[in-house]
Amino acid sequence: MIYSFTTYSPEQTIALGEQIGKRLCGGEVIAYSGGLGAGKTTITRGISVGMGLGDEVTSPTFALVNEYAGRDRSLCHFDMYRISGAEDLETTGFYDYLDGNNVLAVEWSENIADELPQDCIRINIERVDDSTRIITLDGDERFADIGN
Repeated sequence: MIYSFTTYSPEQTIALGEQIGKRLCGGEVIAYSGGLGAGKTTITRGISVGMGLGDEVTSPTFALVNEYAGRDRSLCHFDMYRISGAEDLETTGFYDYLDGNNVLAVEWSENIADELPQDCIRINIERVDDSTRIITLDGDERFADIGN
């Protein structure tokens, strides 16, 4: 099912992410697409808040992965900008994070499209202007009531 949202500020993007995060159980992979500055880290900050992990999320650009550990589950935030396939992906430890307790949020997921689970949650963020974003979420029915 595909859901579409428009946000008009970073705060609204974070609030949307929070609603998404509240619906995650662990074991999900979120595959982001969207250009530089689209808001992938911003929405991840909200997902972290929704998961009860706080808002201290930073871009994993140079680290490749930032892990935010919780008592029951963790959020693993990946940047795949410089990754170009399965061999490169192996060096990030990506496969080690695929267990039932982790939620993986993957920026530049198109670079590893063949390695993503078929049932991943896909989020595309389109930057309209400095503050407006059109966010499309392709996921299951647990996201149907967001925004109601």
